[in-house]
Amino acid sequence: MGRTKNVKVPTLYEVKGNKVVRKKESCPKCGEGIFLAEHRDRKTCGKCSYMVFKKK
Repeated sequence: MGRTKNVKVPTLYEVKGNKVVRKKESCPKCGEGIFLAEHRDRKTCGKCSYMVFKKK
């Protein structure tokens, strides 16, 4: 198994006024709270392996 990297909360969320805004895209299969990891050519979900390829 590969090593996992702890992600700091400020990289995922931003506070604007009274609202909390998510900076990354959520997984459509898993729902809110599970974010897609951004790779060079794709976005993937680490929980369900959902994958979206970026447009060139």
